[in-house]
Amino acid sequence: MVTIGRATVRDADPAVLYRILRLRTQVFVHEQRIVDEEEIDGRDLEDTTTLFWVEENGEVLATLRLLQDDVPAHAGPDVTAPAHVGRVATAQQARGRGLAADLVRAALDHAGTDVAISAQAYLEGWYGRFGFVRTGENYLEAGIDHVPMLFTRP
Repeated sequence: MVTIGRATVRDADPAVLYRILRLRTQVFVHEQRIVDEEEIDGRDLEDTTTLFWVEENGEVLATLRLLQDDVPAHAGPDVTAPAHVGRVATAQQARGRGLAADLVRAALDHAGTDVAISAQAYLEGWYGRFGFVRTGENYLEAGIDHVPMLFTRP
């Protein structure tokens, strides 16, 4: 049975947290060879960060995190910073099942605000299915072509 989990690091089961971090390391470090940026960057520990994952038979098959950035001090009182989806990863054997899509929808529902993403450029159309739109030019991040995108809450 496939289930979607959601928790802060503080509330996550340690075994699940280990499986999430192992999956992210497999995808980003071993598969994509992202070694010039720390995978474990400290952002998971922030009180406002929520981890999402898909689990089946005790195995984490997909994951993402939802960050909430601070509003700049010079911003007006009505300004809210968008949430930020990141570290979207699916285990190789689970790809094509729609698990990451389920997580993106769950994160958008949970966010309650606009949501930004630094999407790998080849996934621009995929994120577009959820209502994300390009907000700027392509750029390199960790040696991979990315595009900034934003989901605007209706």
